[in-house]
Amino acid sequence: MSARELTRVEVLSRVKAGTLSLGSAATLLAVSYRQAKRLARRYREEGAKGLKHRSAGGASNHARPAADRARALALVREKYSGPVDERFGPTLAAEHLASEDGVAVHHDTLRRWMLAAGLWSRARKRSPHRQRRARKAHFGELVQLDGSFHDWYETRGPRGCLMSLVDDATGRTLARLGAEETIWAAAEVLRRWIEAYGVPLALYTDWKNVYVRVPNAEEQGTGAVPLTQFGRMCAALGIQIIAASSPQAKGRVERNHGTHQDRLVKKLRRVGIADAPAANEFLETTYLPEHNRRFAVAPASAEDFHRRLPSRTTLDRVFQLEEARVLSNDWVVRYATRYFQVVRQSGQAPARSTVVVREASDGAIELRYRGRLMQWTEIAAPVKPTPPPVRPRLSSAPHRPARPSADHPWRRDTRAIDRERALSRAAQP
Repeated sequence: MSARELTRVEVLSRVKAGTLSLGSAATLLAVSYRQAKRLARRYREEGAKGLKHRSAGGASNHARPAADRARALALVREKYSGPVDERFGPTLAAEHLASEDGVAVHHDTLRRWMLAAGLWSRARKRSPHRQRRARKAHFGELVQLDGSFHDWYETRGPRGCLMSLVDDATGRTLARLGAEETIWAAAEVLRRWIEAYGVPLALYTDWKNVYVRVPNAEEQGTGAVPLTQFGRMCAALGIQIIAASSPQAKGRVERNHGTHQDRLVKKLRRVGIADAPAANEFLETTYLPEHNRRFAVAPASAEDFHRRLPSRTTLDRVFQLEEARVLSNDWVVRYATRYFQVVRQSGQAPARSTVVVREASDGAIELRYRGRLMQWTEIAAPVKPTPPPVRPRLSSAPHRPARPSADHPWRRDTRAIDRERALSRAAQP
């Protein structure tokens, strides 16, 4: 019985006992006098159970037909169930029931059905409470970047890394699947973001050497800012890199990883994708548009903090590896175990000078001296001189030094030798 029904039992029992008038009971129960008379009569005839609502325990007038419930649960068992790490949650299952099977059911209704049928569990792993940082107000003001290693293809393919960019203000996501969290992987996903939305104001990353590094002794002495290759690319575009001190600090992208590790893995399984090229096409055409429509929110401010898109030539020049190398006397530059013979282009060779080696993502190399492009040809690595052959030993026995004879001076008493020498000198005329 509800609390209101229990209150009616208490009040009407006083009416029945004669300690309370029916008019006062109507006032206490907030009902009319006629309704109080009806309730009192029902209480006298049926007792406390007579005050229970007549519809309690019955089916709701808005309940779905039993056939709809049976069909939905049968589809969940057949297509979206399984072990804990493979089964679909009620929300994701409801989406696929609507899009693939034509069964429209609210995710809360499906959750109740799945709980009653033992296809879902309320148990969740509780994490320590942390106060969530407020979102930035502007789109492009801060974009979080991180890589997530996971069995994205399950047993169908190798383990991979999902590089994700998540806007802090809106939650808008852009991602690419690859093998590792490398400089080129980070540069590719950042370039795609820039081509789609413009240059963001800042990036929020972790302390991996791909993004930031600690200063060396020389930089500590001069106060120079330590830059990785990716940091130099961002500096050229005017993007500030902010390194987070804990995973919780960049919780937006970390929570996004959890969503992808559930939804993306199951969707890739549904379409049978097992390699990165097909997965990236699926991400771009299907998964990310759906994900952003569902999870992206409007920013607090309508102003966009992205700067305008640079030209293609500028982006090609920025997204290159850059190393300084010394040109040898014979105009040869060594770079990553490769040797480049620079073509003579002036009367005086810039020997022992510094040249800049640039490498693009496709492996293309260019050399620049004082900003001027230099021509070169790749040559084979010099052959190392062959060491002289080791002469074989005549005997395999270990070498032992010769032992002195019995009359060798080393075996005689030095005092006797001194006396002999003194007598010999005294005998001389």
